[in-house]
Amino acid sequence: MSHGHDHSAGIRGGGNRRLLAISIGITSIVLLVQIVGAILTGSLALLADAGHMFTDVAALIVALIASSVALRPANERRTYGYQRAEVFGALINALILIVLAVVVGIEGVRRLVEPADAEVQGGLMLIVAVVGLVANAVALWLLSAAQKHNMNVRGAYLEVMGDMIGSGTVIVAAIVIITTGWMPADAIASLAIAVFIIPRAFGLLREVFSVLAQSAPRDVHVREIREHILRTDGVVDAHDIHVWQLTRGAPVFTAHVVVDPEMLAEGRAAALLEELQECLAEHFDVEHSTFQLEPAGFTEPDQARHA
Repeated sequence: MSHGHDHSAGIRGGGNRRLLAISIGITSIVLLVQIVGAILTGSLALLADAGHMFTDVAALIVALIASSVALRPANERRTYGYQRAEVFGALINALILIVLAVVVGIEGVRRLVEPADAEVQGGLMLIVAVVGLVANAVALWLLSAAQKHNMNVRGAYLEVMGDMIGSGTVIVAAIVIITTGWMPADAIASLAIAVFIIPRAFGLLREVFSVLAQSAPRDVHVREIREHILRTDGVVDAHDIHVWQLTRGAPVFTAHVVVDPEMLAEGRAAALLEELQECLAEHFDVEHSTFQLEPAGFTEPDQARHA
């Protein structure tokens, strides 16, 4: 016995796509400003920030495409729909971040070892960095709510957050150059941006692998769920409990529940299912749950019991 849901219900696709499209427009404009600014000022930090902004635009486009694909309805071949497209989009974002960090890091070290003769124009560098900071702050605010429920949007959110911090780093370097004339501040700022990118990229990568490995969400504990189920009137035991995620904010739950045979005989199975599903939705935020009700004494032949 089970209860069905529309597997696309957990996706707030329309709103996410609109926010992503607006963010793409903002970051694309600032990207052009930063590229021109990097050329005019000779700043590696600004160029690194522009490179990061480029990955922001690419990541946001990937996120937009993945969110659109995820809205496609389930079918006989894709019984859960296409929500996993968001996870693969997040995977691409993480890989882009890692490649960017390595490239910027190598160039930053090269600049420190072999200082360039040309001076960095700190004043213009500061103006461009401030423009980037403001634009990223706006994009970050737009994505802040959606990223809590959508892994793919979270990947884009982290990219924008990193670029905002990167713009702040460039601002500091520009101020140092303006006030002291110390040019290595530019290369050091680019290295700081690269160092900041790495842990965020691997954190997102770790979350992607957790979902693909069908691990239980970090804030969901099978033991606690089992205890809640066992406290339900008429439940004798619970086994084969599995919890995983289709994507961020879309947990799935299945369990075999052993019940008092009298409950089944009296036709109270539907009421029990409703109570169990309400319990999971209320206490564990699991909207999609499937239960197999078994009378006490029932044994599944040749099947190992799990958690």
